[in-house]
Amino acid sequence: MSDDLDDRAGRDPAPAVTRSIRLLELLAEARRPLNLTEIAGGLGLAKSSTANLCLALEAARMIERGAQGYRLGLRTAELGGAFAAQFNQVREFYDICDASPVLAGELVQIAILDGADALYIARHEGSRSLRIGTPLGSRLPAALSATGRAMLSTLTDAEVTALVGRDAVFPPVTQNSTRDLAGLLSRLVEARERGWALDAEESFPGIVGVAVPLEGWAPGDPQLAIGVGIPVAEATPEHVDAVAAALRDVARQLTNPFSAAARRG
Repeated sequence: MSDDLDDRAGRDPAPAVTRSIRLLELLAEARRPLNLTEIAGGLGLAKSSTANLCLALEAARMIERGAQGYRLGLRTAELGGAFAAQFNQVREFYDICDASPVLAGELVQIAILDGADALYIARHEGSRSLRIGTPLGSRLPAALSATGRAMLSTLTDAEVTALVGRDAVFPPVTQNSTRDLAGLLSRLVEARERGWALDAEESFPGIVGVAVPLEGWAPGDPQLAIGVGIPVAEATPEHVDAVAAALRDVARQLTNPFSAAARRG
């Protein structure tokens, strides 16, 4: 009897769903169309089984087929937008950024803490339309980006250590990147003291990041952060300070007034 229970526990309850999710992940990771042979190889399935999965996902508009192969469909963008829109801060942040004299022209992004990564879910392009920053749906190690550090700064050092690992070694994305836990904790101390996090060309060469954490509106909401990417040529101390002050003001405006009143009471 126990062997039967073990078999059931280890058995995938919905293999078609699992394979479909993995297929979507393959297309997202490839960042280019994949043909049926490539998808079948990535899934470890026969082409006939893979074709059936593709037909079902294509009918649901989760993927679409073109001359070069399959790619993610419009429905995935709709679902991504719906995910971001469920957070009150995201729904309001575009108008608030537009109304800010400092941030109206800046690239402003919102990220969510997903494990040890910062996942970018919203983006305000700004009037200058700078082609910088992280595309929506992309992720960076939270240890390296300003938005990631802003979120990590809300945790204790012990919680950060448990999250990333005591022996963590971070990828050298640039020559300025933080490489280990000690370096990360040092930067988090600075972020907590300032009230905002700084990424001095550690996640992208030529870009200085400034970010502050955003409080959740409801119990169980994930940790968010709002940040700005500034070309290094424009990242004077005065401009960085002005952006940081503007972000802190936006964060205050995006704080749930009822939870803030409860804390004051």
